[in-house]
Amino acid sequence: MTGTLAASLWFRNYQPAPEAPVRLVCLPHAGGSASFYFPVAKALSPHVEVLAVQYPGRQDRRYEQPAADIETLADAVAEQLEPLDDRPYALFGHSMGAIVGFEAARRLEVAGRGPTELFVSGRRAPAHDRHGDRQPRTDEQVIAEIRSLNGTGDGLLDDPEVLEMILPALRADYGAVRRYRFRPGAALTCPVTAFTGDSDAKAPVDEVRGWEQHTVSSFELNVLPGGHFFLVDRADDVVSVIGEHLARTSAMTP
Repeated sequence: MTGTLAASLWFRNYQPAPEAPVRLVCLPHAGGSASFYFPVAKALSPHVEVLAVQYPGRQDRRYEQPAADIETLADAVAEQLEPLDDRPYALFGHSMGAIVGFEAARRLEVAGRGPTELFVSGRRAPAHDRHGDRQPRTDEQVIAEIRSLNGTGDGLLDDPEVLEMILPALRADYGAVRRYRFRPGAALTCPVTAFTGDSDAKAPVDEVRGWEQHTVSSFELNVLPGGHFFLVDRADDVVSVIGEHLARTSAMTP
């Protein structure tokens, strides 16, 4: 198991916690990378070991072809997680990462290796999917969208070299989200906990509440102040909720 994790291109373990009784696997938003979750790893260690997923096409995987669709990403994440059977794990995904996490959880439950909980953030429920009707299609539209969401640091999108580096992943991710179609099937058996910002037009509260339809277990909705990237400003609140939930999981682990 340890060798499998160390050799994986898919996981970044910024704060190793070998004694932690549970893991949290974090999936980035469109155009995002594993490093987005470094503060989460730091905050939850040593009680939770955080694995941040690194999608192909960014940072140290920037020379790889980005995944063309959500299903491909979910297949790969599920395949990488199946061998990590030494302790329970939960999934957390923001925006696009929420859908990748959901689809990976479906696959892992079928394989008998499902998560203890699915945490989703900044994303309407799959049953409320709008089939990409408002997703940006051109590079100009993608850049405008990222600016409007405050999804990058100040000035990054004004740097031509940075833009050249991040555009392929952004382009691919937005295309994957636009093409995603929810396929009805069995609901998850694990609990689902959702987060959204009270002014997030991309994830309205009523549509985020729809995640309740996707589990036969418990559901919890947390609405916090902010827009689509409320997670940045309210990280302490989100991490606190996740920590409390995973502490309960740890207490139930033999």
